[in-house]
Amino acid sequence: MPSMPKSLFWTRTDTAGAEHTLFDDAQGLAACGTMLAVDPVQWTGRYQVNTDPDWTTTRVEIEVEGTGWLRSVRLERAAGRWRVTTAEQGDLDAALAAAGYPPAGLPGTDDPDRLADALDVDLGGSPLFNTLPVHRLGLRSAPADRAHRITVAWVLMPSLVVVAAEQVYTSLGPGRVRFASDTYSADIDLDGEGYVLRYPGLAERIDPR
Repeated sequence: MPSMPKSLFWTRTDTAGAEHTLFDDAQGLAACGTMLAVDPVQWTGRYQVNTDPDWTTTRVEIEVEGTGWLRSVRLERAAGRWRVTTAEQGDLDAALAAAGYPPAGLPGTDDPDRLADALDVDLGGSPLFNTLPVHRLGLRSAPADRAHRITVAWVLMPSLVVVAAEQVYTSLGPGRVRFASDTYSADIDLDGEGYVLRYPGLAERIDPR
């Protein structure tokens, strides 16, 4: 009999927003989730993510919708290469301009080969996606202060622009890792299964009462 999916919920601390995910992690990760936020414009995002048993990301689908626009992107990894496909309806750039923000550019990437070294996808604003490298790198049991430099396919929200980004994950002992990218860093609190409890400046988990 198939097991019931697990469920996690986070509230954003950097803006008004939240994330809810349903997932199965018996053999890698298979998850679907919903994100809500109000910056830079109000939007709702829906995603699906799959990894192999070693937690290397194999497929991610994301759809983001706001007033007068909808975008989607699909990333699929096979034979060491990423395939990126996109679709767009309406005009996100018009919504951004009306709110006083610059244009977002086109979703996806014009050169998927730039993502060749990425084994993980990082969805902007999502605490769930920090779990992918935590599991893949074995950081729950890794020696403290050992840094792991990785390349990720970073998906910006809500534009769905995809860029290659360097990130560093460092185990700080049981239940904590340090995330760093460029000049930014944060010490993230994890539960016993490697899922985010608290990401300073981004999100906190809300558990059932």
